[in-house]
Amino acid sequence: MRIIGGEFSGRRFNPPTNTPARPTTDVAKEALFNILDNLIDLDGIKALELFAGTGSISYELASRGAAEITLIERDPGNLTFIKKTAAALGITDRFNIVRGDVFKFLQKNTEQYDFIFADPPYALENIDDIPMLIFEKKLLVPGGIFVQEHAPRNDYQKHPNFIRMKNYGSTVFTFFKQPSE
Repeated sequence: MRIIGGEFSGRRFNPPTNTPARPTTDVAKEALFNILDNLIDLDGIKALELFAGTGSISYELASRGAAEITLIERDPGNLTFIKKTAAALGITDRFNIVRGDVFKFLQKNTEQYDFIFADPPYALENIDDIPMLIFEKKLLVPGGIFVQEHAPRNDYQKHPNFIRMKNYGSTVFTFFKQPSE
């Protein structure tokens, strides 16, 4: 796992081998951030990573200047890795690491974010509820971007906030936008 761009570009980390996470590949992550560069200025943003896994997306966001990043993850091994890596990068002050269930977090959270990324397990039974909850709970600021990583079998093109979809083989990124008020 490596950081693709920004301040920590090229830094490599070895995630735990016994993790249940399926880290986003470097190729897919690079493509994701190339698209994001045209959609949102990441410098100084407030971001949320759901199903954070090893925290790969959050390190990339921090490397590109995100000011505040909340990570939701429930696996203790992944949480230990995230804390260790954030400390090694010197970014613990920008990370709010929450151990817990994503759906419970989404139900209770009252904060808004400029950018939200979700990488749920592809076989998650209620995966299609995530975009609905994000917009129902008004978790994005006006103009905010939400990206969900998922398998090709999930299709969100009919969602009212859908803006684009990019397919990278077994990985698909669907982009949503909160309308500006």
